[in-house]
Amino acid sequence: MTVRQAGSTIVACLMDRVCMDDTPWLLLAAAGTALAVLLHIGCIIFGARWYAFFGAGERMVRLSRAGHPFPTAITTAITAVLALWTAYALSAAGWLPVLPGRQEVLVLIIAVLGVRGLAGLLIGRVRPGCNGARFWYTSSAACLTLAGLHLAGSVQVWTRL
Repeated sequence: MTVRQAGSTIVACLMDRVCMDDTPWLLLAAAGTALAVLLHIGCIIFGARWYAFFGAGERMVRLSRAGHPFPTAITTAITAVLALWTAYALSAAGWLPVLPGRQEVLVLIIAVLGVRGLAGLLIGRVRPGCNGARFWYTSSAACLTLAGLHLAGSVQVWTRL
């Protein structure tokens, strides 16, 4: 499928309410994950100020301010994973071509987001460290929300995957 064909498919799907109504949870999961991608890209581009705003911790802010490659490398890796997860949600929703191992990857996405969300709540309460409780609670809420959306969407389309 070419980029033009994929674009045409997405436009046609947007105009067809049945397509949107058929997989709303996966589309919300994809949208939320895509938003996380954009926010992480913003941190890479805008640096220390964005890291600080999103509560990434004093160490990440300090390293970013100093021009150290570590914050960019970590954030780039997270961004790549989130972008891949967005693609899998869109594939499962029928908006992108079939990707290999959709069921297994969706289960993995739900598990990783769920474990990260629950662990972050515990870390935020017991040992917030340099990131601070606000970062752990906010990011955990986002992870648990995305896990729930991926789960609801996966249940909705499981037999078609």
